[in-house]
Amino acid sequence: MSIIQVQNITKKFGKFTAVDNISFSLKEGEILGFLGPNGAGKTTTIQMLLGVLTPTSGSIHYFGEDLKKHREEILDQVNFSSTYTNLPWDLSVKENLTFISYLYTIGNRKERLKRIAELFRLGNIWNKTMNELSAGQLTRVNLAKAFLNFPKVLLLDEPTASLDPEVAIYIREFLLNERKKFNVSMIFTSHNMSEVEDVCDRVIFINHGKIIAADTPENLAKTIEISHVELFIKDGLKRAVQYCKGKGFSYRLDERYITVDIHEREIPDFLRDIMELGADYTEISIDKPTLEDYFIQSVKKT
Repeated sequence: MSIIQVQNITKKFGKFTAVDNISFSLKEGEILGFLGPNGAGKTTTIQMLLGVLTPTSGSIHYFGEDLKKHREEILDQVNFSSTYTNLPWDLSVKENLTFISYLYTIGNRKERLKRIAELFRLGNIWNKTMNELSAGQLTRVNLAKAFLNFPKVLLLDEPTASLDPEVAIYIREFLLNERKKFNVSMIFTSHNMSEVEDVCDRVIFINHGKIIAADTPENLAKTIEISHVELFIKDGLKRAVQYCKGKGFSYRLDERYITVDIHEREIPDFLRDIMELGADYTEISIDKPTLEDYFIQSVKKT
């Protein structure tokens, strides 16, 4: 069952087309990655999904209902978090979340706010004003806001940006648990490709307002043929570098580590040639293509 159905939406600002005739769906319980470089059209699309912007053409349906005609009842079941939006700076965390909670139909409001404070570890900042918070704390408050109304659909724009690694892991696990327990559907944007691989069931890649790919993270990564071979070269590093230059291999140096970008089928010959050059390496790691490799290559093509 499709929770969101986007059909041929376009958004123009004067002569500029920010989103160009895109269609996609979000399934029940699915976490959909929505990726692309800055200026690709991601934020504009999310704003249309929230009803903040009206598409120039096309339609958006939630739960089979037209967003234009049923905006209020639909958005009571939807929420949003972004590191690029700010809550009123002179209000405390408690005041912000309390006032925002009245936008939604919530049964036991006091208990819900208490639970949200616990889930997002807001106890020590509960009475602080927003202008007293760090970037990571602001991100947590924005995420907390997104869960106030037990949403069926979450639109998450960079939900773990600015968070410490430990907190980011906690948030990712929390999101996956919410999906498992309540079948929440999510659209998830991030510049952290390893995070997207961990969290998302499917990925849509958008650039210049158009969808250029849609598949699982694993399948998109498989379209890239280049692997990464990292060696710690104890002796003969200069010879290895000259060899890479001669073969036209892309490489990176970090002290005595060299990382070479190479087709997987060429790795055996590469390692043999390095040994024949007399280069003495004591460590080796081989990384297959990732979603980040796909992202970088796709951006370079445009």
